[in-house]
Amino acid sequence: MKKTALLMAALLGAQSLFAQQSDKDARMQWWREARFGMFIHWGVYAVPAGTYKGFPMNRGGGEWIMNRSKIPVAEYQGYAKQFNPTQYDAEQWVKMAKDAGMKYIVITAKHHDGFALFDSKASEWDIADATPYKKDLLKPLAEACRKHGIKLGFYYSQAQDWNNPGGSAARKEMHEGWPNPDSNAVNAYSKAHNGHWDPAQETKTFQQYIDAVAVPQVRELLSNYGDVAVIWWDTPTNMTDEAAQKLDAVLKLQPNIISNDRLKRPNFQGDYKTPEQKIPNLSELDGRDWETCMTMNGTWGFKSYDHKWKSVETMVRNLIDIASKGGNYLLNVGPTAEGTFPEASIQSLKGIGEWMKVNGEAIYGTKASPLPVQAWGRVTKKQNKNSTTLYLSVFQWPTNGKLEVEGLSGKVIKAGIIGANGKVTAVKNGTGTTISVPAKGTNDIASVIKVEVEGLL
Repeated sequence: MKKTALLMAALLGAQSLFAQQSDKDARMQWWREARFGMFIHWGVYAVPAGTYKGFPMNRGGGEWIMNRSKIPVAEYQGYAKQFNPTQYDAEQWVKMAKDAGMKYIVITAKHHDGFALFDSKASEWDIADATPYKKDLLKPLAEACRKHGIKLGFYYSQAQDWNNPGGSAARKEMHEGWPNPDSNAVNAYSKAHNGHWDPAQETKTFQQYIDAVAVPQVRELLSNYGDVAVIWWDTPTNMTDEAAQKLDAVLKLQPNIISNDRLKRPNFQGDYKTPEQKIPNLSELDGRDWETCMTMNGTWGFKSYDHKWKSVETMVRNLIDIASKGGNYLLNVGPTAEGTFPEASIQSLKGIGEWMKVNGEAIYGTKASPLPVQAWGRVTKKQNKNSTTLYLSVFQWPTNGKLEVEGLSGKVIKAGIIGANGKVTAVKNGTGTTISVPAKGTNDIASVIKVEVEGLL
């Protein structure tokens, strides 16, 4: 009887795990097919735009200026009176994302400065109560996403909040902001006060903040904007399991929602991992879903003086590299205080979109490469019923007309270049396959050869 009971318990456990995995696979399907999304960091920090008391920030993105420069709460809240994004056009933003080939958007509904881009009943530190704009910024974005078939996600800083009392604050030293002559005293104070620098931040406890602000605001986000595809937690500074459980429970309002791994580590893993500003190498991958988030220049939130823009070539090749390893690419835009995308971001999105319009099938719905890393570029795949389609994204077009594909030993059924009519032939060699190609590719960033191979790879 005891053995039978143990066997039954094991079977029930296995069934439960299978059901959980099936549920996750169903929720994650669109995300795994999308591969490419837009991150938007926007808030009051776009007003100072990286400069305080005439000094540019010494370190960090523009969204961190309040903490790194140790701006007092009352003074920082004064920036909200200048935050009046009258040029904001949500539909235009969504169209730019869609034209770039992006399938989803994640926007900072509330970043670490505690400012909410929505009309919140849990705090007056929001767009409707603290600014001359007075209107919810997320509602038109949600409507535009629905209209254009783009999934919408909300970034929410669940633990750090430098304005709503009781929120936590990661400790940063004064030298990361501006050369304050009182730096030593400020550093000593923040060290003694768990990263805080203003007594106004500590008039309530962290638990009071969670109960009165964080949980109610997440409930608002998941109740008032229709379908929410993603909740993107960030920096679980001083987070507790109890607080994380309360926030995690609210996700039941959106049964199909997916969440990242930053609610509270290690006990709340979410649905996917979030490497930041880097693309993992193959040895760092562990089989879990993952998404690299990355800036277009050097900042997340708008900085007026950050002009270190990545080239379109770099960003497209990043996307291809990430897809070849089975990941997603969440590429950031930091809008201005007026509500516009920086011109360099607009041009980059157009350039990425031109490549994606022709070659997007090498990204969407693909899985990681089954082949070794190729010196000339990257590989993605799609599995058919009895064959495998490989997409060879060639960064360095062979000058001799011969592309050597290491590890490809299966029979090639057909091959061609996406967006071109040039003749392509494939012949097996000792360690793989040699593909004969025209003298020139279709695109200097990456030309894509589509190869159908017999069997499932």
